[in-house]
Amino acid sequence: MDKTYNPKDIEQPIYEFWEKQGYFKPHGDITQENFCIIMPPPNITGVLHMGHAFQQTIMDIMIRYQRMQGKNTLWQTGTDHAGIATQIIVGKMISEEEGKNFQEYGRDSFVKKIWEWKKQASFSISQQMRRLGNSVDWERERFTMDEGSSAAVKEVFVRLYKDKLIYRRKRLVNWDTKLQTAISDLEVENIEKKGFIWHIRYMLSDGMQTNYGQKYITITTTRPETILGDTAVAVNPSDQRYQDLIGKSLIVPIVNRRIPIIADMHADQKKGTGCVKITPGHDFNDYNVGSRHKLPMLNILTLDGKIRDHAQVFDAEGKKSNIYDPTIPLEFRGLACKLARQEILKSLDILGLIDEIQPHYLTIPYSERSGVVIEPILTEQWYVHTEPLAKIAVEAVKNGKIRFVPKQYENMYFAWMNNIEDWCISRQLWWGHRIPAWYDQHGNYYVARSEQEARIENNLSLEIDLTQEEDVLDTWFSSSLWTFASLGWPLPTKALQTFHPTSILVSGFDIIFFWIARMIMLTMYCVKNSRGIPEIPFKTIYITGLIRDENGKKMSKSKGNVIDPLEMIDGISLSAMIKKRTEKIYKPKIIDKIRTITQKQFPHGIKPYGADALRFTLAALTSTGRDIHWDMKRLEGYRHFCNKLWNGSRFVLMNTEDKDCGFNNSDIILSNPDLWILDKFNHTVKAYHHAMENYRFDLVANILHTFTWHQFCNWYLEFTKIILSHGSETQLRGTRHTLVYILESLLRLAHPIIPFITESIWQRIKIIRNISDTTLMLQPIPKFSTRLIDEVAIKDIEWVKEAIIATRDLRKIVNLSPNQSLNLLIRSQNKDVLRRINQNLPLLKSLSRLDKLTLLKEGQDTSKTCSKLINDAELLIFNHHITDYSIEIDNLKKDITKLEITIKKINSKLKNQGFIAHAPSLIISQEQKRLRELEIEKDRLINKQIMILSL
Repeated sequence: MDKTYNPKDIEQPIYEFWEKQGYFKPHGDITQENFCIIMPPPNITGVLHMGHAFQQTIMDIMIRYQRMQGKNTLWQTGTDHAGIATQIIVGKMISEEEGKNFQEYGRDSFVKKIWEWKKQASFSISQQMRRLGNSVDWERERFTMDEGSSAAVKEVFVRLYKDKLIYRRKRLVNWDTKLQTAISDLEVENIEKKGFIWHIRYMLSDGMQTNYGQKYITITTTRPETILGDTAVAVNPSDQRYQDLIGKSLIVPIVNRRIPIIADMHADQKKGTGCVKITPGHDFNDYNVGSRHKLPMLNILTLDGKIRDHAQVFDAEGKKSNIYDPTIPLEFRGLACKLARQEILKSLDILGLIDEIQPHYLTIPYSERSGVVIEPILTEQWYVHTEPLAKIAVEAVKNGKIRFVPKQYENMYFAWMNNIEDWCISRQLWWGHRIPAWYDQHGNYYVARSEQEARIENNLSLEIDLTQEEDVLDTWFSSSLWTFASLGWPLPTKALQTFHPTSILVSGFDIIFFWIARMIMLTMYCVKNSRGIPEIPFKTIYITGLIRDENGKKMSKSKGNVIDPLEMIDGISLSAMIKKRTEKIYKPKIIDKIRTITQKQFPHGIKPYGADALRFTLAALTSTGRDIHWDMKRLEGYRHFCNKLWNGSRFVLMNTEDKDCGFNNSDIILSNPDLWILDKFNHTVKAYHHAMENYRFDLVANILHTFTWHQFCNWYLEFTKIILSHGSETQLRGTRHTLVYILESLLRLAHPIIPFITESIWQRIKIIRNISDTTLMLQPIPKFSTRLIDEVAIKDIEWVKEAIIATRDLRKIVNLSPNQSLNLLIRSQNKDVLRRINQNLPLLKSLSRLDKLTLLKEGQDTSKTCSKLINDAELLIFNHHITDYSIEIDNLKKDITKLEITIKKINSKLKNQGFIAHAPSLIISQEQKRLRELEIEKDRLINKQIMILSL
């Protein structure tokens, strides 16, 4: 083995070897249990980010762990077409590179351009996944718009439609006026901003008056421009001020439209004036009120967000109506919403109808894709009727067929599913699955898998022109079929029969509604077992937290805090990092901000850490919480851990290669340290499996770290140095046998988390163990053994360790360096202690650096010694080793004073109510943790000072 651990030299060749040999494929042994994970398909909109690396590492740990248990494992991979996001990216690309917009390309040419992009993007993503060590079956790689997926999408759409679970209707949607498409709630970002509430008079009709003798009532609104679309004013049914007016009418200002006053709980009598204008065509709450009261709906906006020349008038069912005059005053036509607001307020002011204007914070919805304000607009869309689908999906979780880990996420699932609304599945895009519906010249539509099928089923001759629906399906629709479509459905493939339902889904809590719930609904609708019972898509849903930066902020390109996983694997210079982070950002202020953040966070760029260190860090950071804060210090520490394993393995190989290690039936004698490390490893295996089965990958990482670093490398290897120098031939064989056995077994145990370094070392150690197999990844995972271990030997070594640690502490107390001679005195009447000393004297003397070890007799003078108590014994050293305490005392006083100053500052900050009220909770908890650590350190230094002064 090379002296220096260099992941760059080993990782890529090992992965190429694995892939070439086909080790990632299911072995196909039907006598073994099947295990399958379907990877959430990354979008083809760019490279993988830390969230992908985090979840994919967790999945790879699971799949490698199950594969090493002999199961028939499949990790199904693929990518998602990401309709709206990909169309935007490619649209921008051709605009920058060719000076064209996508409309100039035309639909077919533009879609062809996106397919070219997809080929490049999928390649980049797959290469990143290989660098992470993902053991996916590449031969089964799928895409959500490949031929098989398209067949599945059409089949599901047609079935749902024929079962009356898909319908087409005019309803209110989130409308992006720039992209001119409906978008999902997931693509809406709600931002709080300063605004105003306007109090506006609406005149009562027919000479009516309020209880106070007023001829008007005052409504409150934050969107006066939507006055043009009002069809009612609501008051709370319990509001005594307006009881006499319910059922009466009033006049909408400017357009002079007569509308009713209705009673509805939506109106909060404690807010504003208690009167709320209802605009069903431009507000979701108002739409619900309108639906309850069968109100007409008016659309006053064009698809690009401007005031129409004439309103579109519909009844409560979305059908055209002539109940109201659609005329919009000339002066407002064609105005964008913001300008229309200004002009309408001017008109209201001239009419003397504005009573009051109040500052107000309000939440404004923005499109994450285009950045424009979302306008709720009535448009014709396709919908899935979700209620009957949701009932079955809820029951699957309630009866335990599907379980959430952690369990508390069930409540989030139930809350949404029990109040589910119909799902808008159409998008006004070019990139995506085109809806399988065909229109004739009269506007009639026919849903079928193909135009030919539409003609046959509906007896349509070739003389009737049919045009396919222009809209495409929401990306979440096709991705909701992912578990079964990626396995070959609707064909009865062997993969589908073998691996569905899949074993586990790994996903984030933020898409429980948008993806997980919909997968359960559509899978249970589409896939039935041989008895016709709906199949679940997966048995377990493991919900991860979201990776955030070290300050708890969401990673985003605009914030300049995104870290590419490959930057940590391969390393990157500061200049290259700044260039990469500011690429395609055109605002100088943002570029300067990103440059400053990057320089502060990574003044020297990022060193190459390798994939194993990154994977181990991600596993160690896994928690049951919602947020995971990335920590570069942890990455640095786990790079040292990999180095420790490498160097420990080199020691083992140097002392065992070309030597008799007892694997050929020669006699061996196991020393106490050998028996001790075998016992420690056995209990490590038990704890490891318990943590793995409970998805506590953070505990798995900690278990491996503790055993490898502290028990194997720091203690056992030190013990073996002494045995290998002084033992008999059978003892040497016993220790060499144990060294090889433990290291080889440890490599198997650690392989699921750190596959590259373990495979590299195993290829050397397997020769000594006479293993002829070609790869570590197909070796059986170690299992806990109930065999008896020599408990006396275990306790003896634990006592020896305690004595060595206590002796080292005594050296520190008297400022005696490790290399200086030391005479150790031991006082004990315990026979086991005396036996332990005699049997393990070489270990004690060598690892404690003792010249002499003396057993004290009864009554022997120890007044000039300092001591330390351990189990059934007292260790003492003469204090004549110390010549001058004054320097040490002075240094301690200075350190204690510094600590007291810092503690006082933190205490003052934490007592400041202003700081507590405004500081982020993360910062407060960090300060509290730091305070506790400083106080512990202060107590330690004070105790040390007292100890020295007493000598």
